[in-house]
Amino acid sequence: MAVVRRADGGAGAPAGTRSPYEGILRRQSARESAARTYARALPIVPVRARGLTIEGADGRRYLDCLSGGGTLALGHNHPVVLEAIRKVLDSGAPLHALDLATPAQDAFTAELFRTLPPGLAGRARMQFCGPNETSAVEAAFKLVRAATGRSDLLAFTGASHGATAAAVFDAPGGARDAWFVRLPYPQDYRCPFGVGGARGAELAARWTESALDDPKSRTPLPAGIILEPVQGEGGVIPAPDEWMRRMRQITAARSVPLIADEIQTGVGRTGAFWAVEHSGVTPDVMVLSKAIGGSLPLAVVVYRDDLDFGRPGAHTGTFRGNQLAMAAGTATLAYVRENRLAERAATLGSRMLTQLRQLSREFAMIGEVRGRGLMIGVEIVDAAGTVEGPEGEGAGRGGGADGVALEAATDPARGPQNAAPELAAAVQRECLRRGLIVELGGRHASVVRLLPPLTISDEQVTAVLDRLADAVEKVARAHAHGHKQRQP
Repeated sequence: MAVVRRADGGAGAPAGTRSPYEGILRRQSARESAARTYARALPIVPVRARGLTIEGADGRRYLDCLSGGGTLALGHNHPVVLEAIRKVLDSGAPLHALDLATPAQDAFTAELFRTLPPGLAGRARMQFCGPNETSAVEAAFKLVRAATGRSDLLAFTGASHGATAAAVFDAPGGARDAWFVRLPYPQDYRCPFGVGGARGAELAARWTESALDDPKSRTPLPAGIILEPVQGEGGVIPAPDEWMRRMRQITAARSVPLIADEIQTGVGRTGAFWAVEHSGVTPDVMVLSKAIGGSLPLAVVVYRDDLDFGRPGAHTGTFRGNQLAMAAGTATLAYVRENRLAERAATLGSRMLTQLRQLSREFAMIGEVRGRGLMIGVEIVDAAGTVEGPEGEGAGRGGGADGVALEAATDPARGPQNAAPELAAAVQRECLRRGLIVELGGRHASVVRLLPPLTISDEQVTAVLDRLADAVEKVARAHAHGHKQRQP
């Protein structure tokens, strides 16, 4: 009997048989909103998971570099997380307590404060809000508006701070009582000023300064400026450390609260416990969610005590007292801290970036590899610059008997090539066929994103890179072959 091979080399269900998981996928497609996202690109039905590995209902195993969008700092079902949850369940403690003081809440707060940047921890207050990141962003906005008496808020192009009208900023039909201004975010590959590097970052800082100081800019002094130390959904774009320091100087000089969105970058992801620590910046407000709940829904806002102008009920949430999430979060924060997983993320991330940049020199469709720690992005571009080698000869990894050499042949001086979302989607599909789950992001959905858990092993890093490289080669070959056929 023929069998379907698993992505990890194991045998799956017999070929031609119908599995119950197919019905689950059909029912999801028929019943759920068109707004669903991950399920469209990842048609799998997870039934078991541990660490980096997910097993689907069809018996296939996958290496999960999505990690719940960065939520699973310790991977799936880590023993310390499960043990923390079991202790709460077995204790008879209430699972839902609104914002009443509980032992679980007290332990979480103590562990969180232990990890905060020193400049903030000594004078911090915190607010438990609704259980997701959007609620935390909304709470932060209300906080700085109440503290400053101002209403406008500034953010940066490519930012993602939640899903409501106020958090998204540019949503049509949003409230008109407060304006949201987008400022240029520095980056090298697609620098808004066309120069990149330190010069591009300085120009971006000057733009912000001018917008705040120029009376004709129509940008009144805002209630706050919110930024991501590494833009995640925007395409994995790390902010230069010097630019971060300039933002701190600019906002402090004008008494504008600086809000750091650490929802995706926090808890060791970037190689420091909090990403602002890379630049030595102490923000006035930190917005935290995802990994702080240890895989369960939890979100908080941490801020300077002199900003504590909130009124009772100003921003609440029925499920802000999730005791299981607090216990799981405490276990996760402590495990990352005690086992120095942030430092390990820095080491492994550096290794992955180095190898992926080597891959980018072989394939023109990789425009740029960037990231910090275990938050990595591979931007896929139109590989029209691919060159054709001698008939029958290969060139490096990409060469083959079809005579198409797939080595990168782009000149950095020409600037970035066009984003290629179709090719990025093809890479994602080929990764899935090889048992690797990756996410797409960026302003053109052309960035392949890697967010592995901080517990990923050296061997698993090698497996992830090998599968991604195979997927890139497959797509590059097909694209180059199609390009060759279109030539006159």
